[in-house]
Amino acid sequence: MTDRLSESLSLPCGATLSNRLVKSAMTEGIADALNRATPGHATLYKRWSEGGAGLLLTGNVQVDRRYLERPGNVVIEDGPDLAAGLDGLRAFAAAGTAAGNHLWMQIGHAGRQTPIAVNPEPVAPSAVPMELPPGRFGDPRALTGDEVEDVVRRFAFVAGVARDTGFTGVQIHAAHGYLISEFLSPKANRRDDTWGGPLENRARLLREAMRAMRRTVGRDFPIGVKLNSADFQQGGFTFEECKQVVRWLEADGCDLLEISGGNYEQPSMMGARAKQEVDANAAPVRESTRRREAYFLDYAAAMREVTAMPLLVTGGFRTGEGMQDALASGALDVVGLARPLCSEPDIPARLLAGERDAARSDEKTIDPPQAGLAWFCLQIIRLAEDKDADLDLAGRAAIKAYAAYEADKAAALKKEIPA
Repeated sequence: MTDRLSESLSLPCGATLSNRLVKSAMTEGIADALNRATPGHATLYKRWSEGGAGLLLTGNVQVDRRYLERPGNVVIEDGPDLAAGLDGLRAFAAAGTAAGNHLWMQIGHAGRQTPIAVNPEPVAPSAVPMELPPGRFGDPRALTGDEVEDVVRRFAFVAGVARDTGFTGVQIHAAHGYLISEFLSPKANRRDDTWGGPLENRARLLREAMRAMRRTVGRDFPIGVKLNSADFQQGGFTFEECKQVVRWLEADGCDLLEISGGNYEQPSMMGARAKQEVDANAAPVRESTRRREAYFLDYAAAMREVTAMPLLVTGGFRTGEGMQDALASGALDVVGLARPLCSEPDIPARLLAGERDAARSDEKTIDPPQAGLAWFCLQIIRLAEDKDADLDLAGRAAIKAYAAYEADKAAALKKEIPA
């Protein structure tokens, strides 16, 4: 079999990835109480850099401290406090590129998926609450037009800081129900101005952010996008709409498109669907895909009809054979791994060297299954503390420890955020 995993990949901007394995974005939650990068980021990403992947994507770096995905997010904002956080970002970037790999900063805005512990009144395209049990997220208010323009400026500013502090690229998080994904969805975006209504308007925030970022960082700096193939909800963002957005993104100069799907209401990115309101317009998921590993591989294959830009798929890949077959099919150009790097940070190198034929599948043995998020987040925290993963961690103990950790982070955050 041809070793496609070890092949390099040239991106449209001229940058080259040394191999076809990507450590995909996972939230770290280890920023300090002022949402600055810490020595833990350097420790964590040095391990992942030395772990062999050609590209590392950071967790969700936020553009607005008022609206976070979780209390321990890194935040970059323009203002008098910016300078104090730059050294931490430089150390983060230097450690994350120690082995000569790429390190791209994922940039996002949590939108209405901001937890109540961070802000009881999140923002969104429209005042449409989450369809989840009460207590975790507050009812959002709609952003004004000026505020939407400010979000565009914030994305461009953070991209410039990423470039200037040593990150080798950026990725726009436009998936999983965060703010840009909300604007794309007619279920969440009910605006009647130039940011809502037809798809061209709903995609405007994503496209304006990307254009502003490109003006800031230049043509030779990689910009990627993480985009839902569909929301998998009736009335949500559809696969046909996704294909049109992909055409626009290619025209706008996207260098690497990551195909994902779902949101907190429909967590398809985790290989599950919370409810039964599956989008009737989404591409059918063949039984062969269910037997294979990658959740979104069929969507990526269908995307080849409309784009030639490099494609990344994350979610479910575990065997080297499955990864090689997916690359050979032409449906994607790079393979994303996420959860396996929480327990084995060097699994990319082992797969590339042929020392292992598969990554761990810890998600299959965690009991109860709903403890998975807590279990993997706690392993990331251990790696950042320069410890090995605790593979004996019990699921219920993980839930309890993670809840306590997040509560402590939220309390520390509230002490620092001005009233």
